[in-house]
Amino acid sequence: MTKVDVGEFLREQRRGAKLSLRQLAELTGVSNPYLSQIERGLRKPSADVLQQIAKALRISSEALYVRAGLLDEPGPGRDVADAVLADPALDEQQKRALLDVYASFVAANRGDGAQER
Repeated sequence: MTKVDVGEFLREQRRGAKLSLRQLAELTGVSNPYLSQIERGLRKPSADVLQQIAKALRISSEALYVRAGLLDEPGPGRDVADAVLADPALDEQQKRALLDVYASFVAANRGDGAQER
């Protein structure tokens, strides 16, 4: 992931959540033109703006920070959690259940000596 794709990523997430720029602006308190500029790669969002957007889209703020170049890539297994958290087709209960199952599999494999696949 690179910081240049944060705008494209945000656009995909917004569209996946079936929100217009105006609706996202209302949810975040960030102006419609500013959000448009972020999506088109013309402006670099601050950590605060990213956090507001993440909350409105119900995605991981950490994933956005990585995309924007504010944080380093997370360790192994984080991609799975980020994908689950970013999926607008899942509700919060489903996301928690999937993450719990994933964590139990990882823990079981570590206990079994991390079997090869």
